[in-house]
Amino acid sequence: MLRGIEVLSAIVDTGSFAAASEVLGMSPSGVSRAVSRFEARLGIRLFERTTRALKLTDEGHRFYSQVLPLMAELEECISDASQGAARVRGRLRVNVDLFFSKLMLGPRLGAFLESHPELQLELITRDDLGDLVGDGVDLALRFGHPQPSTLVARKMMEARIITVAAPAYIARRGAPAKPEDLAHHQCIHFRDPVTGRPFAWEFHRGRKRKVVDASGTLTVNDGDTLYSACLAGFGIAQVMDFTVESMLASGELVNLFPEWSDERFPLYCYYPSRRQLPAKSRAFIDYVAGFLQE
Repeated sequence: MLRGIEVLSAIVDTGSFAAASEVLGMSPSGVSRAVSRFEARLGIRLFERTTRALKLTDEGHRFYSQVLPLMAELEECISDASQGAARVRGRLRVNVDLFFSKLMLGPRLGAFLESHPELQLELITRDDLGDLVGDGVDLALRFGHPQPSTLVARKMMEARIITVAAPAYIARRGAPAKPEDLAHHQCIHFRDPVTGRPFAWEFHRGRKRKVVDASGTLTVNDGDTLYSACLAGFGIAQVMDFTVESMLASGELVNLFPEWSDERFPLYCYYPSRRQLPAKSRAFIDYVAGFLQE
């Protein structure tokens, strides 16, 4: 149908089958056959053809006048979509880890949005990846190792896992000398949103890895409670290093085992497909990757 409309439009614009054939890259006989097939499909005669003149029939004129605005609108939509592949604009919805959003992404959003004034950014902080397509989300930035799925997963960074306690806890219970001593301390466990079980307490030093039995009566599934309980001196916690940099610098928290701090926890960017990634998504990913490499 669209090919027939294209042929019809070319004939009307140029005034003849021969001229239309040059515009369309077809032979004059090919143009004539295309018109005949289109007329048969529509059930009307489009042109009055004589040896001296070519003009639209009344039915042809009526059809052409109705379809012309639709063709213009279609061309505008195609052009708009084509520009959208190259221009950073529209709404971008990103599912993002709370602490990464608060501590690393949030302070840097101003520069990104000022660079792309046609973009509307919506950040959604939640505990898990969820269903990107079903939730209408364009991208996700989540910590943890990727689970099997059809999503594209691009590693963005790795956070160092450290074991910390507040001076108040150390004053009350003493500092453990080695990871195995955690079996006799109050440890705050954090529940893995993927498995539903508390994360294991791992310690890495170079190629050495050990998993210890960390005792404790408190398990949480949100970072705010983990940090507030630890800062209050209730117990020992394992955290990502970038989340406590200022607390370590100020002395609010103490890194208990700096020699056993080689465990890494990755941040991945997830998106539905490698093909035809929208410019808005590409710009956001590149911006995040850029400041993480600084």
